[in-house]
Amino acid sequence: MHFVYMLKREDNKWYVGYTSNLDKCVREHKNRWQISVKLVYYESYDTEAVARERERRLKYHGSAWRALIKRINA
Repeated sequence: MHFVYMLKREDNKWYVGYTSNLDKCVREHKNRWQISVKLVYYESYDTEAVARERERRLKYHGSAWRALIKRINA
């Protein structure tokens, strides 16, 4: 299983990424940034290729990012 996830930092910055180990990844981000990090959203996929494509769309296509943020904040 592969995941696309969104983190929100305590300084209100957002981060999008993908991983095959969601718990480990969130812990590593918390340790790396040394600030509070909250997992606010994730999607699961069967293949890495599909997860990577979704992450790419969120990072590089503003409309996909805006639609997801709107859905999260609803």
